Amino acid sequence: MSSTTRSASTVRRSPVQLSSLVVGLMFVLVGIAGFVPGVTTGMGDMAGAGHTSGAHLLGVFQVSVLHNVLHLLLGVVGVVAARSSAAARAFLLVGGIAYAGLWIYGLLVDQASSANFVPLNTADNWLHLVLAVGMVALALIMPRRTSTDTAAHR
Repeated sequence: MSSTTRSASTVRRSPVQLSSLVVGLMFVLVGIAGFVPGVTTGMGDMAGAGHTSGAHLLGVFQVSVLHNVLHLLLGVVGVVAARSSAAARAFLLVGGIAYAGLWIYGLLVDQASSANFVPLNTADNWLHLVLAVGMVALALIMPRRTSTDTAAHR
């Protein structure tokens, strides 16, 4: 095997790629957990979308089918983006900015209105702020090269 050919077992990811992979897998896990009775309370009251959903992930975060599917889709994007450093960085940066926007939206929207279609509650709003800060920070501070790549380019 030449030095430019790598098997699946020797693929080296940069820190930003690993960050994207971990964040993506976390979102997939959360999306699945939103459909698991016991992990999500009020499953019988879960709505497809909207503020009337009575389901709560971990008994705290209001979820709906739409909310869970969005987590699953975002997770798949993060996992796929982990294939390249540029895509991983873009996923973390754009995702973080989107979560900042969602945090602001959640603060402004009346939780009992039809505009709260995802749905979002106070716990969701503050988690979205943490996700926004965390994802943007990972995008900006995580190196885009593996330590091997960095050493080879010195």
